[in-house]
Amino acid sequence: MRKINIIGSGFSSLAASCYLAKAGHDVSIFEKNTTIGGRARQYKKDGFTFDMGPTWYWMPDVFERFFSDFDKKPSDYFQLEKLSPSYQVYFNKLDSITIADNLEGIYSVFEQEEPGSSTHLKAFLDSAKSNYDIAIKDLVYRPGVSFMELITPATISKLNQFWETVSKQVRSKIKSKKLIQILEFPVLFLGAKPSDTPAFYNFMNYADFGLGTWHPKGGMYRVVEGMASMAKELGVKLLTDQNVEQISTNNGIATGVISNGVFYESDIVLSGADYHHTETLVENKHRQYSDSYWNKKTFAPSALLFYVGFDKKLENVAHHTLFFDSDFDDHAKEIYDQPKWPSNPLFYASFPSITDKQMAPKNKEAATFLIPIAPGIKDTQELREKYFNIIIERLERLTNQKVKDHILFHESYCVNDFIKDYNSYKGNAYGMANTLLQTAFLRPKIKSKKVEGLFFTGQLTVPGPGVPPSLISGKIASELILKELKKSKRYETVI
Repeated sequence: MRKINIIGSGFSSLAASCYLAKAGHDVSIFEKNTTIGGRARQYKKDGFTFDMGPTWYWMPDVFERFFSDFDKKPSDYFQLEKLSPSYQVYFNKLDSITIADNLEGIYSVFEQEEPGSSTHLKAFLDSAKSNYDIAIKDLVYRPGVSFMELITPATISKLNQFWETVSKQVRSKIKSKKLIQILEFPVLFLGAKPSDTPAFYNFMNYADFGLGTWHPKGGMYRVVEGMASMAKELGVKLLTDQNVEQISTNNGIATGVISNGVFYESDIVLSGADYHHTETLVENKHRQYSDSYWNKKTFAPSALLFYVGFDKKLENVAHHTLFFDSDFDDHAKEIYDQPKWPSNPLFYASFPSITDKQMAPKNKEAATFLIPIAPGIKDTQELREKYFNIIIERLERLTNQKVKDHILFHESYCVNDFIKDYNSYKGNAYGMANTLLQTAFLRPKIKSKKVEGLFFTGQLTVPGPGVPPSLISGKIASELILKELKKSKRYETVI
């Protein structure tokens, strides 16, 4: 048995802790905040419940695979409901497209919007499913150590899709601007523009249309609680209000962590905290990546979030509602190319109380609004209020209802909060974007090259941003750690 200390309690850390504890090791998680979950924490106020971070439950097979590794099922810890419709997309006043929870319904919607488009969509989704089977069942579970991980008979046959972009692939057959936006939307979960994302990543469209959108009753935090429950069953110790200030080393070997001024010895240190921040916890000579390295990388967006309680049920919206009534490309440029506050932002809203009565008091509505923004930009209370008024006014106009006078409260969360609560680099919300030059072996490494016994997990390393990838990252990191423990002479003596 070896002592393993994990920094952070997000999805990747919780996943890794379960695998490491199952292997018989003494595992402790150190979380700086009062509650666990990292970016997936929960906020409650006046009977309303909000997921502070992720609100989409996609790729249910990844969750099933994770729990099955422990002879469990997701239903042992939380209950899922498939959303119908999956989501709604607004383009103008009362002009929206509703995405059904089945393929035939989606084909029908596409055909109605653009005759002949359903034929192209079927071919596109056939390709997307093939890529999904290759990626999710194989590639994304690889540790990002070598280029050779990507070379398989299946990927060789898809080589052209690594040089073509999702945007080019979508626009080659579909002409409707509305349908293009719907098809390009899922890759935003990877943190990059569709025009910068390899076409191979169209597997996200199969995750969307093929596997559907789900809701854990009680919110996404139920998944966090379920994973934490299983971790505790396996013997993991979860310690909150523990701010890790330093990773201790001796002759280039990790020896433990210092949290709240107290030293905790360990054989292995695994960090699920922000990668850049974690490397500030060791001496300069032990850092793998310089500040210039991080500055050159393309980061996924940050976000301006609002958690809002309404005193009535809202009309003409779905559980997940996207507002694409402004120019998609212009907003993307203001995130990635010329970072600044968006002039006319797209935004997203989640109204979980439409589906789940637990999320709000009777006859009231809980809502989370999200505006993607560039990381690192100026964040002030005045700017937050300005954009809150913008999206509320657009919500009223697009859905043809009055809501401003029905707001009981609204709380905001933005760049400064991501930095304060998660030590997030430039206040990013989703980690590093999955562009061609930032994918697989080209992402920051899970195993430190400078400090023996120091490992990383989470959305800045493989496989990338998102909740399902975080579960996978935790598994990959745990496998590398177990491999290290098995082969290293330093760990030969078994306690």
